[in-house]
Amino acid sequence: MLSPSPPPAMEAEVAEAPPGGVEAEAGLSCFSFNQDRTSLAIGTKTGYRLFSLSSVEQLDQVHESSEIPDVYIVERLFSSSLVVVVSHTKPRQMNVYHFKKGTEICNYSYSSNILSIRLNRQRLLVCLEESIYIHNIKDMKLLKTILDIPVNPTGLCALSINHSNSYLAYPGSLTTGEIVLYDGNTLKTVCTIPAHEGPLAAITFNSVGSKLASASEKGTVIRVFSVPEGQKLYEFRRGMKRYVNINSLVFSMDSQFLCASSNTETVHIFKLDNPTSSGPEEPSTWTGYMGKMFMAATNYLPSQVSDMMNQDRAFATVRLNFSGQKNICTLSTIQKLPRLLVISSDGRLYIYNLDPQDGGECILIKTHSLLGSGKTEENKENDLRPSLPQSYAATVARPGTTSLSSTVPGYSEDGGALRGEVIPEHEFATGPVCLDDENEFPPIILCRGSQKGKTKQS
Repeated sequence: MLSPSPPPAMEAEVAEAPPGGVEAEAGLSCFSFNQDRTSLAIGTKTGYRLFSLSSVEQLDQVHESSEIPDVYIVERLFSSSLVVVVSHTKPRQMNVYHFKKGTEICNYSYSSNILSIRLNRQRLLVCLEESIYIHNIKDMKLLKTILDIPVNPTGLCALSINHSNSYLAYPGSLTTGEIVLYDGNTLKTVCTIPAHEGPLAAITFNSVGSKLASASEKGTVIRVFSVPEGQKLYEFRRGMKRYVNINSLVFSMDSQFLCASSNTETVHIFKLDNPTSSGPEEPSTWTGYMGKMFMAATNYLPSQVSDMMNQDRAFATVRLNFSGQKNICTLSTIQKLPRLLVISSDGRLYIYNLDPQDGGECILIKTHSLLGSGKTEENKENDLRPSLPQSYAATVARPGTTSLSSTVPGYSEDGGALRGEVIPEHEFATGPVCLDDENEFPPIILCRGSQKGKTKQS
């Protein structure tokens, strides 16, 4: 979740004041994608809005609320009606709503300002500067308070969206890039990972919670570790010329790609190829022999030099038409094609096509104004079925990875799935949570605003 500084003025063609009196010049106070990238949420001076991401051509607004002004955190639980909101008017209070019914489920107050919130179908995390609260999302009961953590002024933390292994990651030091890996189910520390020399800037899990990616405040190197072992699997170099501020770091849902955006104009996408075997097979070409000799030579070089040689470069990139603005990115599949989505603090959503076979420069196909009246800017021909290389078409045509045998009837009000459509079983936690029936939505029954007041620390 981001709280960006005021952005520069918007371009004339999309800067008109939208209906409802929202001032587009004020930009966004926060913006986030939901856990499966089917929806996005934005916070403004006047409230918050939720949008569906089921189409490239059209951005459908699911909900708009002006009951709470000056929103700086808004998080939606998958495509359900549960949304968590925090406002600058009460920065120590978390409000949980059922937005379709227009009712408050409950609210909690804390000892200091709330910096970030993460949630999956099993756990809800509230991160303060020096503590983390872990709630059971079924009944909003406070399960654990992690006290005396290193000062975490940005509320940096990550939660696996896979409830079966609700791993939590947060900084273990203010001065170095140590990561604490914590099990949100057993409520125990798993391990600490010495990820970087400098302080952390970004951490994120892949969709199944088996990998953890991180970047330091320098922003030049991104590393991927195994979970729960904490072993380094990949190392990518974002750049060498300058240090940058990493704004977002995210895996694709299939864990094949890792995307990083920063305060510069370039977004980098890295490909997580399977580790190559180290068998005795000899190279059959001259270039192969040279490559083998080059890699062997790194064993005799200083570690800083050999590490740089062994780092992989970006598989694909995006050249944004702005820099210096807060932004977040995500990788999603919309209308059966892989897309890169970027939200900027001035209220624009950029959608790019990604070639998963050959990479290269991603193509901008649509720009939406999140603060305007739904106006969009057309890029190129904006054809949802563009002419593509055969290798790309073959890649897109490959069967999906979700097993139909592992699905159950699901509740979804919008975004990617219609009501009653099957959704993956891993989205549902065991127990009383049952999102296919609104009447059984647990927090409404079990806490219905009755758990107000300051939470007890444990």
